[in-house]
Amino acid sequence: MSNKSNAEGPGEAKRPKGAAGSVQSVDRAVSVLEILARLGEAGVTEIADELDVHKSTAFRLLGVLENRGLVGQSQDRGKYYLGPGVLRLAGAAAGRLDISQESAPVVRQLADEVGETVNIAVLDEDAAVNVMQARGAASVTAQNWLGRRTPLHVTSSGKVLLASLPSVLREGFLARRLPRFTDRTVTSAAELRAQLAQIAEQGYAVVTEEMEVGLSAVAAPVRAHDGQVVGAVSVSGPVYRMDGERLAELAKSATAAAAELSARMGYGG
Repeated sequence: MSNKSNAEGPGEAKRPKGAAGSVQSVDRAVSVLEILARLGEAGVTEIADELDVHKSTAFRLLGVLENRGLVGQSQDRGKYYLGPGVLRLAGAAAGRLDISQESAPVVRQLADEVGETVNIAVLDEDAAVNVMQARGAASVTAQNWLGRRTPLHVTSSGKVLLASLPSVLREGFLARRLPRFTDRTVTSAAELRAQLAQIAEQGYAVVTEEMEVGLSAVAAPVRAHDGQVVGAVSVSGPVYRMDGERLAELAKSATAAAAELSARMGYGG
C-alpha cells in the first residue's frame, strides 16, 4: 500500500482521469462527425441517442464543432450537417502550390488556343478559388478571376470539384440551402445531384448564366499522382461566343489541357 502511495502522488493520480476525460471528449467529437457523414444530417436528439449521452452533452459537442466550422446547422430544420471546415481539411492535400507552378504553361497555351479566359481553381473550404489565370486575345476586357472565391454549385470549376468529393462530404454540402444568383441557378439538391453524377461520368462540367447573366464556362478535373482531383481547368467567356457547338469544342480543349496538367502532376491514368 505504502509503495503504491509513494509511486503515485496526488498529481499523478489526477492526471490519468483528466487525460481519460479529454480522450473521451475527442472520441465523442469524432463520433459526431462520423454520424453526420453516415446520415447526411441529424438533430441533437438523434446524435445524443447514437452516442448514448444526454442531449446537453451532444449539444455542447456540436457547439464546439460548429465554432470550428466542422459542422453547420440548418436553421429551418434544426438539423446539423458536416460543415465547410471538413471540406477545408479534405482539400488540404490539394497541392495548391504545386498546381499553381505546374499549370502556368498549360493555362497560357490553352488561352492562346481558344482566345478566352482560362483559370485553374482549387477547393477552398466551401468554395472554389482561382489560383492561376491567363487571358486569350478575345478576352482582353474580361473580368479578373484570379484569387476570387466562387460558389461550388454555380461555376463549372466548382461543380467539377464538388462532383469529385467523397459522397458524405458532397451530401453534406447539398443538405444546406443553396443561394440563387440568376434565374438559371440550380438550387434543388436533387437536380444538382443528378448534374454532378453526369459530370463525373462525362469528365467535364458546363454552366451557362448560373452565376452571372451572360457568362458561360466549361471545366475539367485535374488529378494528382494518386488519381485524386486536386483542381479544375476552366474556360469562361460571354454567352454569345460560348454557345452550342462552341461549348462542345471548348469542353474538349479544357479536358485535353486538364489531362496534360494531370500528367505534369504525376498522374499516369
